[in-house]
Amino acid sequence: MLMKYSVMGLFSAARIAGAELSKLPVSQHLRCLHTGCVSLAADKALLMKLRKSTGYTFINCKAALEKFNNDITQAESWLNEQAQKEGWSKASKLEGRRAKEGLIGVLTQDTSAVMVEVNCETDFVAKNEKFQQLVKDVALSTMEHLHTKAQGKRGYMKSTLQAEDLANLSVSGGSSLADQLALFIGRLGENMSVTRAVCLSVPSGWKIGSYVHGGAAPAVTGVAMGKYGALVVFQGGASDGSETLGRKLAQHVVGEAPEALGNMDDLPSGQSETRLLPQALMWDASLTVAQFLQQQNAKVLDFARFQCGEASK
Repeated sequence: MLMKYSVMGLFSAARIAGAELSKLPVSQHLRCLHTGCVSLAADKALLMKLRKSTGYTFINCKAALEKFNNDITQAESWLNEQAQKEGWSKASKLEGRRAKEGLIGVLTQDTSAVMVEVNCETDFVAKNEKFQQLVKDVALSTMEHLHTKAQGKRGYMKSTLQAEDLANLSVSGGSSLADQLALFIGRLGENMSVTRAVCLSVPSGWKIGSYVHGGAAPAVTGVAMGKYGALVVFQGGASDGSETLGRKLAQHVVGEAPEALGNMDDLPSGQSETRLLPQALMWDASLTVAQFLQQQNAKVLDFARFQCGEASK
């Protein structure tokens, strides 16, 4: 009889311990799992692979592999789930902390382009490959949104997305950008925000020039990243030099920060000029942008410029 009650007591204690364990944050949860002996030891090669692909600590990766008997797919999925849960918790605690660092991401595809801003607290995190992957995810999701919106439509399309619009976009795998953001907050431990985006789609014969300044290291391919970014919609110019022309015009927009387009016949008003067309050309002050465009037989139709952190001022 004594043996029966002892066994029942052990099962009861195990249930209580399991319930308490589920309430712990992921890092403490994983430390508790690490002390268990019921799973296989983590395979060293898989441990290195999981650590490299996820960026989680060795002890967390080791515990996840032990929990799922070296099934790396299940281990990574579980780590992400725990990090996302912890990320939502951290996000609510860090919400009041100012996130004015980060990166501008620019992605162009044929007749479409998007420019996004993702913010964090420190430049150190902005240089992290994981953060740059988040910027790329945001740019790709925004481009997918643009393609869906532009499908079956003709003519010029320009739209802006704010944080609440971007939060509902989907990323690969079906989760929302809000969930993806929480995952990265859990991984990197800083307040972050997917702040804004601009989307451009142009008809045949129109072109989009792009430029980013203060570029991040090329850790993530496909999306240009930096502290400043610009997109310029234009027509004309030499067919074999349109990419160079578009880049030069976007570079001017980044450097001179115009606030409006203006008209081709506007007279310049000096260094305080905020209209693009009557501004002195950045690389040749003897010409205005309008005069340069006339030489190139080209016309600027619209532009957009982002500076990292300006939206949070």
